[in-house]
Amino acid sequence: MGDFNPKLNRRDFLKTASATSLTVAAASSLSLPFSAKSENIVVNNTNDEKIVWSACTVNCGSRCALRMHVKDDRIAYVETDNTGTETYNLDHQVRACLRGRSMRRRVYNPDRLKYPMKRVGKRGEGKFERITWDEALTIIAKSLKKNIAEYGNESIYLNYGTGTLGGTMTKSWPPGSTMVARLMNCVGGYLNHYGDYSTAQIAVGLDYTYGGGWALGNGMADMENSKLIVLFGNNPAETRMSGGGLTYCIQQAKAKSNAKLIIIDPRYTDTALGKEDEWIPIRPGTDAALVSGLAYVLIMENLVNQDFLDKYCVGYDEKTLPENAPKNSHYKAYILGQGEDGIAKTPEWAAKITGIPAERIVKLAREIGLTKPACISQGWGPQRRSNGEILSRAIAMLPILTGNAGISGGNTGARESSYGIPFVRMPTLTNPVKASIPMFLWTDAIIRATEMTDKTDGIRGVERLTAPIKVIWNYASNCLINQHAQINRTHEILQDDTKCELIITIDNHMTSTARYSDILLPDCTTSEQMDFCLDAFTSNMNYVIFADQVVKPPFECRNIYDMLSDLSEKLGVKEKFTEGRTQEEWLRYIYEQSRDHLPELPSFEEFRKQGIFKKVDPKGFYIAYKDFRDNPEANPLATPSGKIEIYSERLVEIAKTWKLNKDEVIHPLPIHVDSFEHYGDPLMEKYPLQVCGFHYKARTHSTYGNVDVLKEANPQEVWINPIDAEQRGIKNGDMLRIFNDRGEVHINAKVTPRIIPGVVALSEGGWYAPDSNGIDHGGCVNVLTTQRPSPLAKGNPQHSNLVQVAKL
Repeated sequence: MGDFNPKLNRRDFLKTASATSLTVAAASSLSLPFSAKSENIVVNNTNDEKIVWSACTVNCGSRCALRMHVKDDRIAYVETDNTGTETYNLDHQVRACLRGRSMRRRVYNPDRLKYPMKRVGKRGEGKFERITWDEALTIIAKSLKKNIAEYGNESIYLNYGTGTLGGTMTKSWPPGSTMVARLMNCVGGYLNHYGDYSTAQIAVGLDYTYGGGWALGNGMADMENSKLIVLFGNNPAETRMSGGGLTYCIQQAKAKSNAKLIIIDPRYTDTALGKEDEWIPIRPGTDAALVSGLAYVLIMENLVNQDFLDKYCVGYDEKTLPENAPKNSHYKAYILGQGEDGIAKTPEWAAKITGIPAERIVKLAREIGLTKPACISQGWGPQRRSNGEILSRAIAMLPILTGNAGISGGNTGARESSYGIPFVRMPTLTNPVKASIPMFLWTDAIIRATEMTDKTDGIRGVERLTAPIKVIWNYASNCLINQHAQINRTHEILQDDTKCELIITIDNHMTSTARYSDILLPDCTTSEQMDFCLDAFTSNMNYVIFADQVVKPPFECRNIYDMLSDLSEKLGVKEKFTEGRTQEEWLRYIYEQSRDHLPELPSFEEFRKQGIFKKVDPKGFYIAYKDFRDNPEANPLATPSGKIEIYSERLVEIAKTWKLNKDEVIHPLPIHVDSFEHYGDPLMEKYPLQVCGFHYKARTHSTYGNVDVLKEANPQEVWINPIDAEQRGIKNGDMLRIFNDRGEVHINAKVTPRIIPGVVALSEGGWYAPDSNGIDHGGCVNVLTTQRPSPLAKGNPQHSNLVQVAKL
């Protein structure tokens, strides 16, 4: 990028003021005070430095405002939101974390894709030659026409990708909301997918409890009305650590309520770190056993809310059991040992499975049963397992048993939800193709598509697939390789380019996935185009960021709308795709529609200057299913019964009709089940350690994984307990090999009591860096994870893995 120094920080920039004729007065004006409003202003100095609003739109669950200081069409440094106040839950500032504030290091990264390129070596070798935009789009157009003619539109697949999740024109997921989907819908559609790597099991599992698809939780700000907070694998301090996230929110809410905070997790997370009242370590995948032991105490000591269970629920006991259900097939019978297995789920029974002492289980049950209201929430880590669907339903039983669902200060057992505002999306038209696959099985849809059915592989919309995937659109995604499971299997599948014939990657950097592509198209970053940043909330405040064009696109980078507009012309659908509008014209058009729904929005130009629009929920705290709790007859849930279904007749039917392996369980009740690669699996004789992935401060999944200063501050390491380390002669910092039958990773050890014995933890998102023997040196956990899907959601069990660890 010419003479620009990407390592120049704000202090260094100010030190060079004399060299750039920046006056002292002008330099001091760069530190703007907090104010009710801020504008996209030009600082009054001789060099015409300006401040332009932009955003970080990566998939951390947050969306954060960035105020870019620009001089000579280069980003000098980055600041964040300075509007509103520092008051929690009242127009408070959306302050970006250090990842977002390092955005210019992404813009000016050495890995930046600069030109359209075509693969010349084998997939994965990273060998490409530069071609023109016209050549690249011609190759794509020819392949699309050929494969649609031969196999139909079902052969064209839009891969999962969340690299620019918060955008409007640039939104990269779900597939139906993307510009690629709009283009494909103009030419007959594409093979869709459902589910995601983050939430596949909980999304499906809790649907059978609460109905309506995605199950809602109370807003996190409502924790200020709680007396007890119990978090199962919920770690907002690392998963949503920014000012646009929930770390500040949970701290402030807890300070107001003075509620006791209990964290249940195999790892002592940053959400704890002395801010919790107690950490209860648990063996991964055994949460449902813990809940069963807690339920036993709640029932035996008459701490359940019987009125709530009678009025709002199906299947707790005999009187609320569906007519067609066998006698004693209800939840109470299962817990007390009067059901099919005849085993009472006592605290002693649960202790052997979970590793939590029986007396602590009894104490926790009494705390949950006697403290009103109690907020019980689960993150998405526990459900990312081979028994994840049923486990997520089990955790939700605690607020159901105690009547904490639908009330202020309580919760449903799901992760937090929030207030939203009616901002209009870019229209992407209707997909004529009905078939949809679980996103975790796209590799299978390449090699055995016509064998995949609704009863064997969870295909939706049709009974079976009719064509293999021949063309993959991979937009803002590192999920072909890095974020997908069992990398060595995926490598083998993608190496054969007679199966999947064309992989198109649209991205900013040469990621691990980009190396497996056939055509590379260099995308603009958020800083190089105009867009709106949506899906943004914190506490009970929703907001939209005006992400303006900060600098001109470098080299031959183009935004996705412009590149697809040119491709649409080659496909003969340009008028249908563009409707005669440019990207900015579409944004203005959408914005005026949004103002019809939200009259308090300022004019387009005023919003552009203002940079961010915030609105606090006028109703106060967001309470999930409050209307149902207040009047269940007038506001039934979207379940067949209209009530909370502890016993699901839909799951009975699925268990009867789907083809399942012996170690796969679909059950009408939220029971504890073992599945593949669980604690106690016979495979532990060979691979005795459970390995879990976790979200890491240095990255958002794999995004920011190539930023030097973040990597130095937070090196990739494997967490191992001192007991396990001593048995293997491992000391802190030693180079280890982590391995199983699927692959091997070499990485340094972090010996720490913050992980329980028998478990090692490797943060997800490390960039895959194999040597000539296929051994990864980047610390990518997906070399080790299994590509076998979970039974009901067909989702990713990427926390159900057994490994061995040895010192190199």
